[in-house]
Amino acid sequence: MKKLALILTLLASCSAWAQGDAEAGKAKAATCAACHGADGNGIMAQYPKIAGQHPGYLEKQLKDFKLAMTTGGKQGRNDPVMGGMAMPLTELDMADLAAYYSTLPISDNTTPESSIEVGQQLYRFGDAERGIAACTACHGPRGNGTSLSGFPKISGQNAEYVKLQLEKFRSSQRSNDMNAMMRSVAAKLSDDEIGALSQYVGGLH
Repeated sequence: MKKLALILTLLASCSAWAQGDAEAGKAKAATCAACHGADGNGIMAQYPKIAGQHPGYLEKQLKDFKLAMTTGGKQGRNDPVMGGMAMPLTELDMADLAAYYSTLPISDNTTPESSIEVGQQLYRFGDAERGIAACTACHGPRGNGTSLSGFPKISGQNAEYVKLQLEKFRSSQRSNDMNAMMRSVAAKLSDDEIGALSQYVGGLH
């Protein structure tokens, strides 16, 4: 029953996203390029690639950034830069921007040889003894996530950005994950494991 309730919740939340207009989003994306680049692939490693990301996920993040600003950080996703950027956006703006960036191709990335052994083990199988779920359970074998469930695509993402997010989940500085799933996993990861996973997902294709 709990699994059924979670699935129904995911479906309901995904159906709430508006259908954005990619062309309208392109016209609204000028300020986004300062950090995410004209192609949505980020201008620095600590910024995420948002090109090719599921539109529902992008839209949720924008809403969460704005929610954090309007609730004094009690809800949503805290980020002073993105919070400021999201504040003037309407729901239509968010839907349009999400639709636009979802149409752009994500740039290629690779996995360093040194990260494969540890990263692959955790990503594919997790660690049952420590209660760490395999990343494939939500993000899929190739890191593409699923649009319907709201799990993001992480394949090809910047390693530095992934590392920063895992560290934020581990410390609960970031808490907009459904049912605290990411916080539960990240809390059990060491610095070395976070580093290996962050680099490993870059080359998943």
